[in-house]
Amino acid sequence: MLYYMIALVVIGIDQLTKWMIVKSMELGESIPVIENFFYITSHRNRGAAWGILQGQMWFFYIVTILVVIFLIYYIQKHVKGQPLFGTALALMLGGAIGNFIDRIYRQEVVDFLHFNIFGYHFPIFNIADSSLTIGVFLLIIYMIFDERKKKKEKEDGESLSSRK
Repeated sequence: MLYYMIALVVIGIDQLTKWMIVKSMELGESIPVIENFFYITSHRNRGAAWGILQGQMWFFYIVTILVVIFLIYYIQKHVKGQPLFGTALALMLGGAIGNFIDRIYRQEVVDFLHFNIFGYHFPIFNIADSSLTIGVFLLIIYMIFDERKKKKEKEDGESLSSRK
């Protein structure tokens, strides 16, 4: 249940911030937060990250539904006693649903977090995108630690059996 609450919080914050951008800013308007580094910029995206697959909504609907089913299945069956794994999946679930809501109701995704890093204008993104990215990062960390744990257990098991 905790993991679904995490996903709901992500969805809530994502949708609230997007609503605030749509209601208070003109498309293309940019507000400097930290000059030459971070801006709130009202942007829309009809594709995926970096604007790829523009206008392929049917593709995103199908992929998102499959991803959500997969994430819910894994949360239900495999996260017990594994909080890092559960949190990673919850963040990914919240992010996927947050952008899915935009695609269903707006036919585009509202993006607004705009960073200029060493002169590179990083693609504008949103809270759902951030949640997905952090979730994937945590999943990678979990997988590294899990693999090390299994390797150690295997080595310990082999060491025990060789002593007998």
